[in-house]
Amino acid sequence: MSGPAAQRDRSRSGDGVSGTQDAFAAAQARLSAARTLRNKTLRRIAADLKTAKPGSAVELKAYAAAHPDDAEAVWLLAKLAESAGRLDDALALFEECLSLAPEFIAARFGFARLLRRLHRYAGALEEADRLLATDSRNLLFRQFKADVLSIVGEDAAALVIWHELVRETPERAEGWLLLGHALRANGLQEDAILAYRQAIARHPSLGAAWWALANLKTFRFSDDEIAAMRERLRSSELSAEDRANLLYALGKAREDHGDYAGSFESYAKGNAGLHAGFEYDEEGARLRLQASKAVFTPAFFASHGEAGDKARDPIFVVGCPRSGSTLIEQILASHPAVEGTSELPYIAELVRGLAGGNRRPSEYPYALQQMGHEAFGLLGQEYLARAKVHRKSGRPCFIDKTPANCQHTGFIRLILPNAKIIDARRHPAAACLSMFKQNFSRSNLRLRELGFFYRHYVELMAHFDRVLPGRIHRVIYENMVADPEGETRRLLDYLELPFDERCLRFYETDRAVRTPSSEQVRRPISSEAVEHWRRFEPWLSPLLKSLGSVLTAYPAVPLELASSIGD
Repeated sequence: MSGPAAQRDRSRSGDGVSGTQDAFAAAQARLSAARTLRNKTLRRIAADLKTAKPGSAVELKAYAAAHPDDAEAVWLLAKLAESAGRLDDALALFEECLSLAPEFIAARFGFARLLRRLHRYAGALEEADRLLATDSRNLLFRQFKADVLSIVGEDAAALVIWHELVRETPERAEGWLLLGHALRANGLQEDAILAYRQAIARHPSLGAAWWALANLKTFRFSDDEIAAMRERLRSSELSAEDRANLLYALGKAREDHGDYAGSFESYAKGNAGLHAGFEYDEEGARLRLQASKAVFTPAFFASHGEAGDKARDPIFVVGCPRSGSTLIEQILASHPAVEGTSELPYIAELVRGLAGGNRRPSEYPYALQQMGHEAFGLLGQEYLARAKVHRKSGRPCFIDKTPANCQHTGFIRLILPNAKIIDARRHPAAACLSMFKQNFSRSNLRLRELGFFYRHYVELMAHFDRVLPGRIHRVIYENMVADPEGETRRLLDYLELPFDERCLRFYETDRAVRTPSSEQVRRPISSEAVEHWRRFEPWLSPLLKSLGSVLTAYPAVPLELASSIGD
């Protein structure tokens, strides 16, 4: 393709490849051409919106009201709504735009990406296929489809596309990085390492590729690779994201070499870089905890506890991150009656939906007190319908391993009263240090904040132990390591499933795992991680002080956290 639109997009791609050599740039150019606004007034309004010119949004709405059949105006409204976070409005506007102009490729791609953002994966795949029907070799559309296929567990089909993309654009570092992620999730560790190294060879400052190698957990950097990371970190031109990724990777390398002081220094610098611009809301967390304790009382569950959908399919694994939840998932997914899926976003999504319309987020969970019994059943059905796209095997039960769902334990019990809930718990210092060392991108907490976070988690789950006695099964990581068969038998008894020897050979189970523990759960249980946190103990005083009695009482719950509001 030639012309102004193509020329505008032949800029440097940012991953070490000239845009003129990158087929992705050509695909982007075609998409840019499809975005060119024909109407002069709309072009001006769009330019004003980009610069946030006062009154530009009002002018766009007035123009769209006067020209209701102008698909380009509706498209701009959709983009405006999405940028403002009004995602449901944006979705409706994209649908309206495409009803007016079904061949509007830029709008359809925007619609597909919004569907993915909203976790509506079946719809996103349908739109990807429509896009590919118009431009079957478009690399942007194929990469998008591969991404969604991976999310919904269609791993073989996704890998075919990832391999095709790197064959067609072998100099593109990002393609090798994404292929590496897909290979890793599917247990192809050696192939993943090769892919990540290919990415680094093409873009040596790509911090995400260095961190991906470190995050394999079983991988060890060579001396030459450590020297290369140090050299990159001396550059003043590194982006903040690349610098943080490289620091975390260097921290892991130094830890593996026994340099714990140096390792902690690198982790702390990486954590500080990620924490810039992010502030953990301790007061907000405290208020949410108190609200949950005030609403989810024995009396409330006695009145509403059986109102939800009666399905017995879901098994929820919750808890703090880095506390053995992936191990539990892998053990259970080795049982012939249980299917492992992934970390599903749908519980949190349903909770956010309750704050929609005229409600404010602060009204959750109090809004639940105003809901009728039928609404809880419908919410349970909605969850099951959304999770269905991830179920491939036809097994009677499936796992939703989303640690953060611990904060929604009461909501889960309301909408799915027969669902099983497993709380994965690990020694507080070990769990919090592991979170500190893990690059969570934009939400890493400081050591003191991690202690605060863990205490609130323990207090919340203690509340649900009190108001829902016997309904939550707790797996203590250290107990699972010490007695895997006994703990597995107790776990299966809670789930009302017969014991199966394959659960003890979980490391033989062939399935995609998309968490930082993906390599560890493909090996037999080891006790090496249980006391590893003590190697860093000299630098953990802010964490240990913040944990307080939770640390000394573990695995018991301190008395001051076991009390509850309500009756």
